Amino acid sequence: MKDRKAGYREEKAKTQRKIVELYHKANGTPGYRFMRDLLIPHKFNYSYSTIYRYMLELGLRSVVRRKKPGYKKGKPNKIFPNLLNQNFKVEAPNAVWCTDFTYLYLSDGTVRYNCTIIDLYDRSVIASKNGNHITAQLAVETLKKAIKRHVPGKGLILHSDQGSQFTSKEFNDFCTDSFVQQSMSRAGCPYDNAPMERYYNTLKHEHTNLFSFKSKGDLDKSVNDFAYVWYNHVRPHTYNGGRPPCVARAA
Repeated sequence: MKDRKAGYREEKAKTQRKIVELYHKANGTPGYRFMRDLLIPHKFNYSYSTIYRYMLELGLRSVVRRKKPGYKKGKPNKIFPNLLNQNFKVEAPNAVWCTDFTYLYLSDGTVRYNCTIIDLYDRSVIASKNGNHITAQLAVETLKKAIKRHVPGKGLILHSDQGSQFTSKEFNDFCTDSFVQQSMSRAGCPYDNAPMERYYNTLKHEHTNLFSFKSKGDLDKSVNDFAYVWYNHVRPHTYNGGRPPCVARAA
């Protein structure tokens, strides 16, 4: 059955990405009226009410309005709009990242949790971290690791699902403080974060499912070696025309 709203969602996501870009270029100063004027030269011509609604969904407000009574910064369990709409092609590195969690197992059945962030530009793994629990803290630590290594500019888009770790106040606040704009998949739609699904399938089918890990240290080292050495520097990736991510990024 044809999705009649696909075109609308794609255009909306495109507009909201431009709003995020212009907002952070102006250091958070534009309100919805100013933003409408900023958008016009870029051929985005919408009413004030539409821009107001789009910015409200994104959680973006003019810095002069942040102290307005009734506005609660970092509201817990905030759901952000999908800025990608399954458009995973990105023209520059460190512009759009995506993230997720998965389960990994030790030989005795102990569960380990992995949080990974990949760059949609070349599908490279830019941060991977394991923990004993699936928590907002693990998500924050992984994002801190990625930011420290790659130093993205203001307005980086980080796409995830609507898991409680990513909607938590702790994670929302860290993203806000780090000038990271969150984007989220629709509920129950794994295809909205397909690149992460593909990476985790590759990690498990080509690596972790083939070996037995007796200790947390063994598992963590093996996952890191797979991500940062094999996957990023050796393994051919179809998205990059058969080249490993590091080769595609250097081209």
